[in-house]
Amino acid sequence: MNSMRRGVLAFLGGLLIGKPSLSTASNRLPAYAALRSSYTPRHVLCFLGGEHGLPALVENARAAIQKLADGFTADEDGSRNEPDDRMERSFSVCWDRVDPESYQDTDEKAVAGHGSVLYVLGPSMTAETSVTTSAKALQLVQYMLDHGAIAAKGESAGVAHGARRWKELAEQARSASAAGDGMALARTCRLAFARRPIGDDIDGMASVGFHLVGLPDVLVTTVRPDDQRPSTSAEQLKIAALIDAIADEMARDGVEIAVADRRAALSNDTRYEEDEYKFNPFGVVRIQMKEL
Repeated sequence: MNSMRRGVLAFLGGLLIGKPSLSTASNRLPAYAALRSSYTPRHVLCFLGGEHGLPALVENARAAIQKLADGFTADEDGSRNEPDDRMERSFSVCWDRVDPESYQDTDEKAVAGHGSVLYVLGPSMTAETSVTTSAKALQLVQYMLDHGAIAAKGESAGVAHGARRWKELAEQARSASAAGDGMALARTCRLAFARRPIGDDIDGMASVGFHLVGLPDVLVTTVRPDDQRPSTSAEQLKIAALIDAIADEMARDGVEIAVADRRAALSNDTRYEEDEYKFNPFGVVRIQMKEL
């Protein structure tokens, strides 16, 4: 058994959110990618609170970290006890639009009416610790939303969900852990903290944030005539489904096998600078579709 699988077993055996039985888990552990860079990813979480709510956010974050998410820290220097005019636009851009019920009108109103902002920083992650840490981050988000935070966003991929969806994902992660299902846990964390599809019809549409579960991102390009109309929302959802399917295959079969089966190519991530939170040190899988 290699070190990556040992890391997942240790996680499933000792994660605070559950004590799963490992007798049926050995065939349901996710694969991880090899690093192509010295950069190690980390979570940056953004929480919004009410008017002058920063002290309460900090206090609750410290309680959540002590209980659920060791290694995380509240970044008081980067936070503010007043509204941030950039937040409404930022959340508007970052809402997950793949899940049709990811956010509600009440979530948008909460963002518009916020009065404080707290950032929480996660520890640097290796491939072996990525799912462990992302699961802790997800439980931390649920705790904060249950204790005064009115909205949350994952900055490392620029993705936001509404409060109901965040909590739903946290419960799914808890159930997967209790069942000893590492594959389901990794997929839930990926859906929580990664965003897709990002891009356009010319350069392709990709995921951002798969590095938070130890996988390369996926970039899909299509052969399109110059005079063809822009892709529709329905077509972009097809691309998102393909990206998710390839991610599932990489986690199940291993990156090299999945890339070969799809006749795709794995290369370094040139979309972001190496010191940016969105940079994927595991690379990018590039695949071309003939049509949407």
